[in-house]
Amino acid sequence: SVSINCSLSVSICVDLLLQSKIESSYQSISINAPATRSIASCYQPSAIKTMMLSKTHLAATSAFRSRSVSATARSGLLRRSLSALPSWATLDPASLGSNPEPYAVSNLVNGSWSSSQTSLVIPNPMDRDAPPVCTVPDTQGDELGPFIQSMKGVPKSGVHNPLKNVERYLQFGEISRKAGAALSDPATADFFAQTIQKTVPKSYAQAAGEVKVTADFLNNFGGDNVRFLARSFGNPGDHYGQFSHGHRWPYGGVAIVAPFNFPLEIPVLQLMGALFMGNKPVLKPAEKCALVMEQFMHLLHDCGMDTRDVDLLNCQGPVAEQLILEGDVRLTQFTGSSRVAERLLEVTKGKVKIEDAGFDWKILGPDVDNVDYVAWQCDQDAYACTGQKCSAQSIVFAHENWEKAGLFDKMKGNASTRSLEDLSVGPVLTQTTKSILDHTSRLLQIPGSKLLFGGVELEGHNIPEVYGAVEPTAVFVPLKEMLKEEHFDACMTEIFGPFQVVTTYNDEEICHVLEACERMSHHLTAAVVSNDVEFQATVLAHTVNGTTYAGRRARTTGAPQNHWFGPAGDARGAGIGTPEAIKMVWSCHREIIMDTVVPSDWTQPKAT
Repeated sequence: SVSINCSLSVSICVDLLLQSKIESSYQSISINAPATRSIASCYQPSAIKTMMLSKTHLAATSAFRSRSVSATARSGLLRRSLSALPSWATLDPASLGSNPEPYAVSNLVNGSWSSSQTSLVIPNPMDRDAPPVCTVPDTQGDELGPFIQSMKGVPKSGVHNPLKNVERYLQFGEISRKAGAALSDPATADFFAQTIQKTVPKSYAQAAGEVKVTADFLNNFGGDNVRFLARSFGNPGDHYGQFSHGHRWPYGGVAIVAPFNFPLEIPVLQLMGALFMGNKPVLKPAEKCALVMEQFMHLLHDCGMDTRDVDLLNCQGPVAEQLILEGDVRLTQFTGSSRVAERLLEVTKGKVKIEDAGFDWKILGPDVDNVDYVAWQCDQDAYACTGQKCSAQSIVFAHENWEKAGLFDKMKGNASTRSLEDLSVGPVLTQTTKSILDHTSRLLQIPGSKLLFGGVELEGHNIPEVYGAVEPTAVFVPLKEMLKEEHFDACMTEIFGPFQVVTTYNDEEICHVLEACERMSHHLTAAVVSNDVEFQATVLAHTVNGTTYAGRRARTTGAPQNHWFGPAGDARGAGIGTPEAIKMVWSCHREIIMDTVVPSDWTQPKAT
């Protein structure tokens, strides 16, 4: 048994504690800490039989003073398992959703933090009876003046470009290096992981993974890699003294409208790309999780970024649209629903790069092997983050051999292990329980369809009624019925939650599977689960999804920083994460032709 005494400035990261070499030595851990630093049940792994949280703070006691732990163990656990709040942080994630006075998020414009006349109250997504997580400025149209002025003040040539303020490429390389180092620090990583969990409940592993991808991205662009994004090229001209130069040129004032489901990773990767290329962005985060990016702005300022380089606007959709139009925003990058994407494309006359809906398919080929692994990956793809990923597995086309091998039963077994306790399933923030169950009922009306598992509300929850709370669900629909005009749209409707459609096919029906893929409207991610090279080639040659995994370990989810992530088949599509994505989304091509030498023997030709 070990007793741990914690000062007011520290929090316990049990995830790291369990990674220590002495984790299995203790059956009971007593932690003396202030109430505000208590550990949520979702952080308690099963390896710890009992965890007693005391509200008593021992003011003069240093951490891990207990003599029952060796000096080596004390220093190792202290280094790896305790973390102070970052010096730049303006909130304590442990108090979110428990403090009767909720944290107030702020706007940022031209270097000044401010509030608005009215605020939105963000409910605790896990407990309808608990205090709100935070309040967010509900900025109104008549309060946009400073934001409009800020956007209009950005020249079309950007804040920097290959010929202007070039030192800023190096400055942002250094800012990216520092920010990456900060997010790689366990204390800061834990701060953001906890903050993410409080706004978008997901397992600690998923939240920490989001922080790691963001850190790796920032590390990738440390040093000279920012200016390498703006690498120019040249071609010799038609005559002596003529030479053409191709440059990557910024747009100037740009906007980013970010989604809720990855409140750190998606906005950071797009925001930094915009900055790297010389733009000044205004960021509109999703209201439910705005505090995550507010805290990241504080981190960037601490890493040396000028407070005037980014504006942070908290508002609802129509007000953001007003700013985009009245602020002469040159480009908007939008990640979210297809409905809003189409609206922005219309009102801006196409000046939008979008990453919208993702009804993502997985095709399991005829060669069956590693069934347990494939079943696990199917479960992760469909239900991790409660299915709230644009890359989540929406439909499975399984060769009949997989059903015979028991794949569906294994998928059901894996889904049954998910629970609210560890947040492997949680609230659905854009659907209600009724809307999800109504969609389930609609599909079950199709002839031959059946409920494989789920289809009911979660038990024992206190999630607010404005959110959804359902068990991981899978509905089987026969392929031939699915392809019928009266059923196809319903079967291909994305439910941004723990829901998927499953069907089977035989050797003669692969053409029908490819027909379904062709008729889908959005083409973000896909997976071809097969090591049969000929089968792979057939499917890959006749499909279009922008991020497609192939092979036995193929998945639909995963937007890491080491490869392109984005849709294909759409001229408006936006990528994320890689140099190619950054250059494509956040810069345009400018050609400058130098022509300097007039030949000494030149004579004026006849007019043409």
